[in-house]
Amino acid sequence: MATIKELAKCCGVSVATVSNILNNKPGASEKTRKLVLEMAEQLNYTPNIVAKNLKMQKTRSIGVIAEDMTIFSIPDIIDGITDYCQKQEYQILLTNLRLFKKYNDTYYNKDDYYELVRQEIKKLMEKQVEGIIYVAAHERVIRCIPDTLPIPAVMAYGYSRSRNIPSVVVDDVSGAARIVKYLLDNGHRRVGVITGKPDSLHAQARLVGYQQVLFENKILYDPGLVTEGDWTRESGYRCAGELLEKGVSAIFAMNDLMAGGVYDRVEELKQTIGHDISVAGYDDRELSGYYHPPLTTVSLPLHDIGYKASEWIIELLNGGELENDGENVCAVDCMLLIRKSVKDLT
Repeated sequence: MATIKELAKCCGVSVATVSNILNNKPGASEKTRKLVLEMAEQLNYTPNIVAKNLKMQKTRSIGVIAEDMTIFSIPDIIDGITDYCQKQEYQILLTNLRLFKKYNDTYYNKDDYYELVRQEIKKLMEKQVEGIIYVAAHERVIRCIPDTLPIPAVMAYGYSRSRNIPSVVVDDVSGAARIVKYLLDNGHRRVGVITGKPDSLHAQARLVGYQQVLFENKILYDPGLVTEGDWTRESGYRCAGELLEKGVSAIFAMNDLMAGGVYDRVEELKQTIGHDISVAGYDDRELSGYYHPPLTTVSLPLHDIGYKASEWIIELLNGGELENDGENVCAVDCMLLIRKSVKDLT
């Protein structure tokens, strides 16, 4: 591949003249400009963007650290990050920690992997990335990014609990409120709930959304209608049996996998979803659209979370400032997907 020096030599002009012409700067005659551009095409000259960026002390690259690419939420978040970065002509350098593959979900409540994260941050900084986006697999408090990091960082799908590191998360309270309101609007007054694990921020926020809508509709909260699942299909099956015995007309499962367990139990009882019992899920996993009937659920704003994280970090790189009086958390709203699993009792 030809260098700028070789191009200048072939044209009989200085390197500075070639550089000015290639960067659309004035000063050269039309004849010289035409000669340089034609010769650049003949020689297949490609500017060394890396060298140029390093000279300007900018690489226009963002380091992205993903906890585990096999988790369903992460690819869409990274797609959102890539979407905005491409529009801004930034590239991403992606690191996959594979934490779920190594430890399942046991690492969620530990911090012994923080050192691994910091090593990856160091490697990315050695590659001159201008900022870091950390993408979590499950929302929780994560303090793996040092407050003293000399470049901007953003936490996606997790809480940094740091004023220096903004967090972009899903608004689970409003998402749950939206789907529970839909059940109430369809005449359901006795709505059972299957939660996720009790230490999950997702489960806690979704339960708040459920309680808020009951309160707004003057329906007394009954803790007996709240059963504890663990995000698995098996726990949905078990909890469905408990709730059906209590005479609920609808079940809100806090994820689509547990809703699948409800389908299993209802089918076993020779009953029909959307007729004998209504079911709503959460997450909009691909499988939810293939349940029979398709599941009414809540779509997580995963792409938007990634997109917002990119917006935020590039804004910081362009001189934007964080608020000093809070943790700088952006909660992104969810979307209700109405399908065929809820019966209208009105």
